Amino acid sequence: MVKQLEWVLRSKKIKKLDFQKKQKKLFKKMTYLPRLKKDFNERIINSLKEEFGYKNIMQTPKLKKIVLSRGVGSAVSDKKLVDHAVDEFTKITGQKAVPTLSKKDVASFKLRKGMPIGAKVTLRGDKMFEFLDRLVTASLPRVRDFQGVKASGFDGRGNYNLGITEQIIFPEIDIDKVNKISGMDITFVTSAKTDREAKALLSELGLPFKK
Repeated sequence: MVKQLEWVLRSKKIKKLDFQKKQKKLFKKMTYLPRLKKDFNERIINSLKEEFGYKNIMQTPKLKKIVLSRGVGSAVSDKKLVDHAVDEFTKITGQKAVPTLSKKDVASFKLRKGMPIGAKVTLRGDKMFEFLDRLVTASLPRVRDFQGVKASGFDGRGNYNLGITEQIIFPEIDIDKVNKISGMDITFVTSAKTDREAKALLSELGLPFKK
């Protein structure tokens, strides 16, 4: 009887501790705000509003998502190259990347529909802001002879594409474990209606455009 009572009390104590841990985790999640997201809410919105004369906050352009992608041409002969790309993207972003699949058969390239031909990861919310912060402060400065990013990557609809030639600029990548130096495309999708507004937004978020 005493042992049963001890077991009941112990289990209740464990449940209470689990509940407290979950509460702390939830509270931390609710109070945590990435540096760039906080800067956007507290400073950038007002800065853009003043620069472009927006009448209300809803008109202010926002960064909607960041997409990392890489085509792996040699994947037809070596499927492991896609696995490497997926693994690298997952390490770089902290979010699970996925393979991209061929949409049609191309006989001349021995390519079949549904065959893995690349890797892709789409970032939104906190992970998007965290990645952008690391890209600007830790990765781009490691590019050889870096003088800023080109402003020619806008598509006319407020989105911007940045080409990276070497994945080893990212601190998360161990150069000793890289099987092949590869690049990637990083696409910034914004709600801006013009390239000028999109550039102003990305500049405020820290993307260093060439002057």
